[in-house]
Amino acid sequence: MDKYRASRVKSAAAWALAFVFAIVATVFAVMPFVFMVLNSFKEKFEMLQKGVFALPQELYLDNYIGVMAGNFGVFFRNSVLVLAVSLTLLLFVSACASYPLSKMHFGLADPIYGVIVACMSIPLHITLIPVFRMMQNLHLYNTIWALPGPYIAFGVPISVFILTSFMKGIPDEIIESAEIDGCNKYGMFFRIMLPLSKPGLSTLAIYNGVNMWNEFSFAYTLTQDAAHRTLPLAVWEYRGQYSMNTPMIMAVLTLTVLPMIVLFAVAQDKLVKGMTAGAVKG
Repeated sequence: MDKYRASRVKSAAAWALAFVFAIVATVFAVMPFVFMVLNSFKEKFEMLQKGVFALPQELYLDNYIGVMAGNFGVFFRNSVLVLAVSLTLLLFVSACASYPLSKMHFGLADPIYGVIVACMSIPLHITLIPVFRMMQNLHLYNTIWALPGPYIAFGVPISVFILTSFMKGIPDEIIESAEIDGCNKYGMFFRIMLPLSKPGLSTLAIYNGVNMWNEFSFAYTLTQDAAHRTLPLAVWEYRGQYSMNTPMIMAVLTLTVLPMIVLFAVAQDKLVKGMTAGAVKG
């Protein structure tokens, strides 16, 4: 009986400790966003006078009105368009590559997979000049269409690595049953593998979507005019324009990160399912 009570006490203590750590981690994660939102509703010098974590005296909406009156709408539209095109093509290309690498047995499967995975070690910044020259030669420089290519190229290695492992977890019996029923390779891919891979694709969509939404280096290198730039460059532009108006910059940051926070809040269950779906085979 004493051992049972001691075990319950240890279990309760472990859960209490885990709860405390979870609360502390949540506070550290939420505080930057709270700091950003609170100060975005303050007047220009109110943050310095009242303190950075003090509540605003009133909801000062002129910061958001000033941001929306500028080029923010153009930056937002460009980011949405680039994200939609890049993410759709990336997921399709990654799925097309992962299917044969995971379910088709041929001699070059392992070398091809090894080369793709090795591409994850290529630093992004050493490709800026070659990609810049390439886009100039293709007459895509200073257009939003210069961005999907690099985004897809740098997203393919990690996406194929994750999705190939996920597809390997799909039972071969399903593939064999489809072949017996007369399903060809294309039908097997579109009717079986893609639907069964939705959790993995959802995880990749969130992971790559956040990276593409926040990407700065290629967007800064391959675009020049405000009409073709994306949201990370809006933050950079407003920082220079309103360097002395910190609440205005906080308003820009809030509007920039809000779509990704909403997306993650809506799709977090799919992210968790995608990360755990291939953990257990059965």
